[in-house]
Amino acid sequence: MAPQRCITFFSCVIVLIIFCISCYTFSYHEHVRNYKSGFSKACTWYIKTVKDFMFQDSDVFDGLALISTKTFDVVSHGAKGDGKKDDTTKTFDVDSYGAKGDGKKDDIKAFKKAWKEACSSKTAAVFHVAKNKKYLVAPIRFEGPCKASITMQISGTILASEQESKYKKDEKHWLRVDKVEDLVIEGGGVIDGNGDSWWKNSCKVDKSLPCKDAPTALTLYKCTSLTVNNLKIQNAQKMHISFDHCENVQVSEIQITAPEDSPNTDGIHVTHTQNITISDSVIGTGDDCISIVSGSQGVLATGITCGPGHGISIGSLGSKNSEAYVSDVTIDGANLTGTTNGVRIKTWQGGSGNASNIMFRNIIMNNVSNPIIIDQNYCDQEKACKEQDDAVEIINVTYQNITGTSADKEAIIFDCSKSHPCQGIILKQINITQVDGDDAKAICKNVELTPVKIVIPRCSENADQDQLAFGTYSSY
Repeated sequence: MAPQRCITFFSCVIVLIIFCISCYTFSYHEHVRNYKSGFSKACTWYIKTVKDFMFQDSDVFDGLALISTKTFDVVSHGAKGDGKKDDTTKTFDVDSYGAKGDGKKDDIKAFKKAWKEACSSKTAAVFHVAKNKKYLVAPIRFEGPCKASITMQISGTILASEQESKYKKDEKHWLRVDKVEDLVIEGGGVIDGNGDSWWKNSCKVDKSLPCKDAPTALTLYKCTSLTVNNLKIQNAQKMHISFDHCENVQVSEIQITAPEDSPNTDGIHVTHTQNITISDSVIGTGDDCISIVSGSQGVLATGITCGPGHGISIGSLGSKNSEAYVSDVTIDGANLTGTTNGVRIKTWQGGSGNASNIMFRNIIMNNVSNPIIIDQNYCDQEKACKEQDDAVEIINVTYQNITGTSADKEAIIFDCSKSHPCQGIILKQINITQVDGDDAKAICKNVELTPVKIVIPRCSENADQDQLAFGTYSSY
């Protein structure tokens, strides 16, 4: 009997070891959000398997069976188990550092203190701005790198100071986040640029005034592994949110609003940024809903509602004879209403570089001026621009499944450079008419064009009849 008991004992030890490994593995792959159910399934499955196939005497496993019914429930002991938030996360609430949140007192000191401690935390941190409060804040820089991942939980309203004297040190930024990795900005709150006084003093509104810079409401500079989700940004002094030299960015469920006549209030501005996805966002401002400029690569925008504003733009590129590169941009799924442009590429004469591998598809235009436009002769100044041979080249651009109505007779405009014609331009499944139902027109100048299947309106196939157009034509 003794040898038999020894064998049984050692068998139990081995089974326990394998059992623990199996339970952990099974529960891990179930996903941490279902940790409890995964662990229970693992234990029950393992007990049954071993009991049925390895041992005839089920009494050996009476103790083990209890484990499967009495799960080690970390959730009941305070763990979140949501797969998102580290259970050692520390919260740094600006109120705890003296913020009033009354919309009158400048809370910048409390914001700075809370950020400094949150960024210094060795465990995951939450910088928290409370709901149902309005925090007046002067220009501030949230500097990294931080010691651990950090979330800016903006549940209330952050309101910009109107005092121009507060911006003397840095006229270009209000809220700026520098060099932070693994950053999440979310919370359903509001970032309000309070831009009315800036707009009134703009040279674009009052031409008698000198032109000067105005702050971007929120700038993300050199941030990596960045998520911006569920925020409202409104009434920016100039641009609403800028991604500058960032990498691996996810932007979703952002609402951006400013009056239609507010100058230079781009919604989302992307510059020198790689691998950014913008999704399910609503943007209506006085300038571009989305602007993508030099140094940007791997940009995807989907589920975008745009208007009022100037549409979705790549550029401007090549100003002041500069070199510019933009590539691998896809706008897939957008609804534009009442904008002054639809999907646009704009470059200055005299520049160099290229914009390449660009796709605009699945887009609906509603009473949009210039629904499809490439302008290699862009000139945003009162004085006429000098004609120059150099140009930022436009290469491999596809427009697919774009429908709707144009506010103008000209629904498609390709105004390309004589010395550097647009190359590899494809129109596929395009159907745009005027708002009143009349036929629209396509104007095509210096463009290598391939229309595929239904393209309405279509450039003239006879260059002698339409001296603005030339290209190749396909019926496939």
